[in-house]
Amino acid sequence: MFCLTDTEIKIFKPLNTPRKIQAFLNTIPINFEPRGDTCLSPRMVLQQNRAHCIEGAMLAAVALRMHGYPPLLVDLTTSKDDFDHVVAVFQQDGHWGAISKTNHAVLRYRDPIYKSIRELVMSYFHEYFDPKGKKTLRYFTDPVDLSVLDHKGWITASKDVWYVPTHLGKVKHYPILTRRQIALLKKPDLVEMKYGDLVEWEKK
Repeated sequence: MFCLTDTEIKIFKPLNTPRKIQAFLNTIPINFEPRGDTCLSPRMVLQQNRAHCIEGAMLAAVALRMHGYPPLLVDLTTSKDDFDHVVAVFQQDGHWGAISKTNHAVLRYRDPIYKSIRELVMSYFHEYFDPKGKKTLRYFTDPVDLSVLDHKGWITASKDVWYVPTHLGKVKHYPILTRRQIALLKKPDLVEMKYGDLVEWEKK
């Protein structure tokens, strides 16, 4: 299936719910990219046991796909002062949820309780701020089906799959805020800022 090895299939087979996929993803250390920027394929993530957000999202998309879900990603983009985020999304009973790989205490898993992708995306808005307290989330995409890139071998590639984020970047992005709304944004409270500094994996 999808050119996966027996060992890889054995890993994915028990991950038959989004919650199990998220729990598995949480066991993988964050990819600090010590040798430079990476965009590891799901196979490379399993081999190297590390992942950052888009790498984790692609791995989650494969696991979802093996259990009957389409492999869907949503791209969340920010102002130039912050880093974008990518999540794998899924539907249960007509509502959207998300699987997320992050090193922070926030921007994590979302239960399937959201009626639309925009509603799901907005659940990340107040948690998404930079170290100076600027709320930075600005745009999002509709779900992007990675099966359109199957011919490139994104699941099992042995080299970085930069064409995946390139493809996401070309998809239509919808603005979240007007200029006036941006001007009126309130900075997080100090306790929120402190909470935002909490990380799961310490850089060695």
